[in-house]
Amino acid sequence: MERNIRRMAEFFAAGPCRLRPHVKAHKTPEIARRQLAAGSCTGLTCATVSEAEIAAEICRDILIANEPVGPGKCDRVAALATRIDMTVAVDSVAGLDEVAAAARRAGATVGVLVDLNVGQARCGVAPGGDTVSLARRAASTSGVVLRGLMGYEGHLVGLADRAERDARTRRAMADLVRTAAMLRASGLPCDVVSAGGTGTYDISGRIEGITEIQAGSYVLMDSEYGRLDVPFEQALWALGTVISRPEPTRCVADCGHKSLTKDHGHPAVRDPAGAAVVALNDEHATIALPPHARVQVGDRIYLRPSHVDPTINLHDVLYALDGDRVVDVWPIAARGYPEHRRSG
Repeated sequence: MERNIRRMAEFFAAGPCRLRPHVKAHKTPEIARRQLAAGSCTGLTCATVSEAEIAAEICRDILIANEPVGPGKCDRVAALATRIDMTVAVDSVAGLDEVAAAARRAGATVGVLVDLNVGQARCGVAPGGDTVSLARRAASTSGVVLRGLMGYEGHLVGLADRAERDARTRRAMADLVRTAAMLRASGLPCDVVSAGGTGTYDISGRIEGITEIQAGSYVLMDSEYGRLDVPFEQALWALGTVISRPEPTRCVADCGHKSLTKDHGHPAVRDPAGAAVVALNDEHATIALPPHARVQVGDRIYLRPSHVDPTINLHDVLYALDGDRVVDVWPIAARGYPEHRRSG
């Protein structure tokens, strides 16, 4: 993990673009502290208001890279903005107006980035004139301040073919940079152009006009990102116990999909070589074993998550290891509801 943090910080230290690490990947204050301490960071990225409330304890510049909608969420964002520099994404007049109204009630100012759809077809305004119109509305609305644009190329970060990932990312970012130029030509501020993820950090992060990258999974990694040509190591494992060995080519461990998600496929088995998860149930991981595998009931088995973010969200703590020695236990404090959070 420490090598991953250092490698990413060194990459951004060598260029004009900066890193805004995404907390949603690990939800752990101790890891976020280490990311900030490594340098090259503009602040932290969060996915939810609850994450931002935890991150605000260690960082004074936070982006919620989602659209907070509803008075409960917006009032909490505004409360944060009374003591730190808060920015949120917006892609609608309704969402913008709710954030602005909450900010005015709190006597605060919330920064906004207009969210562009750069091809993922999730949230986001179409690049071009629609974005300029919403940005102009933001610039003239009290309670908020327009800071720029955001566009996430999430549909491209996992493409296995490097040439295809590079070419398609550059096209997506061209839309983002072109729209940023349109804002400036219209006399609107656009200091921030935020994008990127772990799979495209070294593509988007070197495109002129992109000011920050929101990568997060690089810290711990998973088998999905592990297929790519990125220089980050697997740093997270789920440790299960073999509870059954019903036949020579099969064992069962006590770490099913309450312990690891399978939205990106089954987790991978570290050892023995050739072993593979064939089924995840609530409490059980059924593992196919190679012939003559030396696996006994009671043995521990390491599983590599296929998707780190939702797997982390299933757990309360991370055990920090240096080699085989547990050196600390870190609360995953930014998961769950605020009243149930643990201090980090």
